[in-house]
Amino acid sequence: QVQLVESGGGLVQAGGSLRLSCAASGSIFSFNAMGWYRQGPGKQRELVAAITRGGSTNYADSVKGRFTISRDNAKNTMYLQMNSLKPEDTAVYYCSVGGSTGSQYYPSDYWGQGTQVTVSS
Repeated sequence: QVQLVESGGGLVQAGGSLRLSCAASGSIFSFNAMGWYRQGPGKQRELVAAITRGGSTNYADSVKGRFTISRDNAKNTMYLQMNSLKPEDTAVYYCSVGGSTGSQYYPSDYWGQGTQVTVSS
């Protein structure tokens, strides 16, 4: 069993910054990576960024240079630092655990409840 809890969402103006956190607990040892997904209104859920246990990262083209994913393995916590936010970043952001081969992230069936990020123009 795995529990994932996101926090840090909120309302910010375009150009602002926000930092999301994901606290993981339970049997996560079989997963070598974690990732952030998001789903905006009327859109499909998409991968934002992923990070392996060793620290290798992968980003969606739309957030490269603006977002930074990191993790603290000792605390089983993952973070997403979001800078230069745009209105199109508005979405519910979800935390996941999964596997990674090369630069490809494969989510498991475990997901957090999501945290709302709203960017106003």
